[in-house]
Amino acid sequence: MENRSHALMTGIFTIVLLIAAVLFGVWFNRDRVERVPYLLATTMPVPGLNPQAMVRYRGLEVGKVDAIDFDPKVAGQILINISVDPATPVTRTTFATLGYQGVTGIAYVQLDDERTGSERLVTSAANPARIELRPGLLDQLEKRGKRILDQVEQVTQAAQKLLNPANQQIIIGAFTNISGAAKAFGAIPQQLAPTIEKLPQLAAQTQQTLGALSAASGEVGKVARNWDALAGKLQAPGGTIDKIGDTVDRVGLSVEALASGVELEALPHLIDLSDEARSSLRTLKTTMNALNERPQSILFGAPEATPGPGEAGFVAPTK
Repeated sequence: MENRSHALMTGIFTIVLLIAAVLFGVWFNRDRVERVPYLLATTMPVPGLNPQAMVRYRGLEVGKVDAIDFDPKVAGQILINISVDPATPVTRTTFATLGYQGVTGIAYVQLDDERTGSERLVTSAANPARIELRPGLLDQLEKRGKRILDQVEQVTQAAQKLLNPANQQIIIGAFTNISGAAKAFGAIPQQLAPTIEKLPQLAAQTQQTLGALSAASGEVGKVARNWDALAGKLQAPGGTIDKIGDTVDRVGLSVEALASGVELEALPHLIDLSDEARSSLRTLKTTMNALNERPQSILFGAPEATPGPGEAGFVAPTK
């Protein structure tokens, strides 16, 4: 009996010792750091993220993930509860992304800020503040990869349409035409060979023509120099042009003197002659009027003039 009781006491003591060791280990390893809660709400998938996952702020470990649950108020939305060191500068412009450790696929929450100096984000255990969870690098690569695959598929379909039998015949015909054009271009040097052989002779003839043109230009230059000399002689002081000008001036002066002489000598005579002609015409007009009134005066002569007052034979008129 004593052996049994001794064994029972030994077993109980061992069990109590194990329980005490477990409790001591839990107490020793408990997290004594005080943290403040925050809440991440997202509709994106969060593969590899588990409770107790790390929370980092720009690479520094500042907290952990407390729980991951579905939002009871919004269907399809996931709520991630995190606790962060109070000294972490979480502001209104802070946002979160998911990062992954190496090739293990274990996810963690990465906090970052768009700018520095923003207002601190106030939070509490009763009402934890929400931080925006944005797509991470892998999510962006996944979305862009899908778009790239869609574009590759469109390009493949376009290539299939381009390479259908009808277009293949057109492409083959185009290559055939290009081959024919290349052959035609290859025959051009052979056709140009006679012309190329005549180029030296043509160059010699061109050089002779240029020499003739140069000689002709020299003759033209001599003629031009002769014309310049002749023009210089004509335009020189006392030259032919000056003599012609002097002669013209003398002729003009002579004509002007002749006109002045005619005006001074002949003009008064012409004026006297015109006055005498005017007087004769008036006398002739008086005579004609008298003849019209007394035609008999041609035979009997002109009647005697009636005596005026004071003359002999004057008779005063009676009323």
